[in-house]
Amino acid sequence: MSNRSIGLAPELYDYLLSASLRESPVLAELRQYTASHTMSQMQISPEQGQFMALLVKLANVHRALEVGVFTGYSALAVALALPPTGQLVACDVSEDYTAIARQFWQKAGVTDKIDLRLGPALDTLQQLIDTGEANTFDFAFIDADKSNYDLYYEQALVLVRSGGLIVIDNVLWSGRVAAATVTDNRTRRMRALNQKLHGDDRIDLSLLPVGDGLTLALKR
Repeated sequence: MSNRSIGLAPELYDYLLSASLRESPVLAELRQYTASHTMSQMQISPEQGQFMALLVKLANVHRALEVGVFTGYSALAVALALPPTGQLVACDVSEDYTAIARQFWQKAGVTDKIDLRLGPALDTLQQLIDTGEANTFDFAFIDADKSNYDLYYEQALVLVRSGGLIVIDNVLWSGRVAAATVTDNRTRRMRALNQKLHGDDRIDLSLLPVGDGLTLALKR
C-alpha cells in the first residue's frame, strides 16, 4: 500500500503535485490529519483522489459505491465531485476509522451525500443486490481487504450498470505483483485478480500506475 504514486523519483513526484494538484482545504486537512495515523499508508494519494473525482465528473456519476472507507479521504473526494443530488454508499467495518471520516464529511458539507454502511462489505453488497439495486450504480471504488477483492469485484459488477466504471486500488501492490520471489497470500490473490481482469470479456480494461496501481474496469 502507498499514499503516493509509486515508481516516481521524489523530485518528480513533488513536481507532479505542484503542477497538478488542486486539493480543497478540507481534503488537505484530512490528509494531513491521517498522516499521523499508525495506518496512514492505507490512505490513497492526493493525485489519485483528484483523478477519481475527475472520473466521477466525466462519467456524470450520480450513484457511487465504495468498499473500504478508512478515514474517508476517497469518499470525500468522490462526494465533492458528485452533483447535489448524488449519493455514495460507503462500506466499512470500523467505527473508529469512520468516526474520523464523519467529522471531515460534516466539515465539507457532504454528509447528506454519503450513506455509510457499517458491517462486512460482502453482506452489504449482497443486501443491495437482494433489494433490487443491481445495475443502478454508475461508479464503484474497491479499496479494502485484499483477500476478498475478487468477490467485491463480482458483486460490484452486478451492481454497476452497463457503461458504469469499477475502480480497483492497490493492483500493483507496491511492486510485489511483479516480483516472482514474493509468494504471500495477498500478493498471489492480487496477481490472480489482475490476470482474471485481463481476460474478462465483461469489461473494457486499463491498469494505470497511479497511486499503488489503479485498475479501471468499464462494464460492457
